[in-house]
Amino acid sequence: SALYDQYLELAVVSIVFSFILSTYLYAKSFAPGALLAKGGNTGNVIYDYFIGRELNPRWGSFDWKCFCELRPGLIGWAVLNFGMAAKQYELHGHVSAPMALVCLFQGFYVWDSLMMERAILTTMDITTDGFGFMLAFGDLSWVPFIYSLQARYLVDHDPGLSALALAAITLLNFAGYTIFRMANSEKDAFRRDPKSPAVAHLKFINTKRGTRLLVSGWWGMARKINYTGDWMMGLAWCALTGCGTVVTYFYAIYFAVLLVHRAGRDNHMCKEKYGDDWDKYKKAVPYVFIPGIY
Repeated sequence: SALYDQYLELAVVSIVFSFILSTYLYAKSFAPGALLAKGGNTGNVIYDYFIGRELNPRWGSFDWKCFCELRPGLIGWAVLNFGMAAKQYELHGHVSAPMALVCLFQGFYVWDSLMMERAILTTMDITTDGFGFMLAFGDLSWVPFIYSLQARYLVDHDPGLSALALAAITLLNFAGYTIFRMANSEKDAFRRDPKSPAVAHLKFINTKRGTRLLVSGWWGMARKINYTGDWMMGLAWCALTGCGTVVTYFYAIYFAVLLVHRAGRDNHMCKEKYGDDWDKYKKAVPYVFIPGIY
């Protein structure tokens, strides 16, 4: 219950620490031999501080970005959720079905992220973006304290969802997870070993850079099909709070905007990277998020 009672104080501490860490990493990026991120090395102090100058800052063998991407924020999110459930039990003598499902769905999402940790090594956050205030704040403050809004709301609010509604939300979460995990696992397996029996049947376009772009399987349906599954899960979490407030739907709204922006940024970067091959790829896979629609 202390996590609920001191929620704001904990959030403030995490933000202050994000500033401290970002300042340290920015100063460290000027050390000889530092590998700089293309996007965070503009010469504009404020912009570079925000985006991050160094690609993968390390302290000895400790990789700050890889650690922060998964460990403190995601685990903190799950811990905060369970703290909200404990507070609900303390106040009302029970844990409601929506609260239990929020903790279960989001806890499983965190567990899956940790179990599939190696898959993040091929994501844009790791391979392209520098580690500055944007990612530090996002990992350490935004994720645990914004993503736990549903559980915090449910401490004192009963959305009155029927068994049928709960079943439909559970189905939405399961469908989203299936799309998200199978698509990500397929791409990760293909990147690691294109000749693996699990992915050898997939069709692809050979690019002039020597890399291959998938045009079948999950990635033949839409260029960002994994984003669609991820968003479906987020919508399911929000739906568990009912229709009493739009605040708990902030995650789904913000995440939709973020994913559209990311898809646009990725499209621009890939066009620069692959040239005409990217145009061929887009003709082969014309949809971004929803097959046949968008």
